[in-house]
Amino acid sequence: MTVQNDTEAPPDAGQWLDHLDDATALAVMLDDQAEAANAIRQSLGQIERAAAAITKRMAEDDTARIIYAGAGASIRIAVQDGVELLPTFNWPRDRVAYLVAGGTKALIESVEDAEDDEAAARRMVDDLTLSANDVVIAIAASGRTSFTCTVLSEAIKSGAFAIGLANNPDTPLLNEADIGIPLITGGEALAGSTRLKAATAQKICLNMISTLVMTRLGRVRDGKMIAMRPTNAKLRERFSRIHGADS
Repeated sequence: MTVQNDTEAPPDAGQWLDHLDDATALAVMLDDQAEAANAIRQSLGQIERAAAAITKRMAEDDTARIIYAGAGASIRIAVQDGVELLPTFNWPRDRVAYLVAGGTKALIESVEDAEDDEAAARRMVDDLTLSANDVVIAIAASGRTSFTCTVLSEAIKSGAFAIGLANNPDTPLLNEADIGIPLITGGEALAGSTRLKAATAQKICLNMISTLVMTRLGRVRDGKMIAMRPTNAKLRERFSRIHGADS
């Protein structure tokens, strides 16, 4: 697929999924998803800087929080990253938070106009009482979502460190952040459906950042999850295996 910068760009006529047989449609989607990894590679410098900035703040203040913000598919992916920090790294539950357009209900169903609610974004930021060592990671494929951009600007006003992730270049979310991470994935196999490769790039990016942060904070040793929380039989067996090897 020809990559165009804007996530709303339509696919070439020869790649319209509804005009293709199943095997060809799947191949088109798979090839398109590969662009997510390419987009990450182009922004490794910004990703490294973001991870270093988060690590510094989390190490300096044992109350500092990682706060994910966004709407729709973007915040659902961000929440997935954040909730795994507890079982994987035993990261304290009170040191991660979420600013979800439309509230927690929006994680499992669409909430109309939530992404445009700037007043709600301001209220949510106020309720968190941000500190200078808190880090807000704001994610929006378009880079222009009103809720997410408002969170970012309010976080900066509050003195928190702001990281913006967007799949379109030269957008407010990237330009106003302390560190902007462009994940330029271009048009989708299904025009405008950024739950596809744009979302894949977001997930890769967030996974990389959080894993590197936790590694640098000493929660990984010899490539193993030494700080994991064993909350079920599988994890208890893994925990025993990891720590048995260390004894």
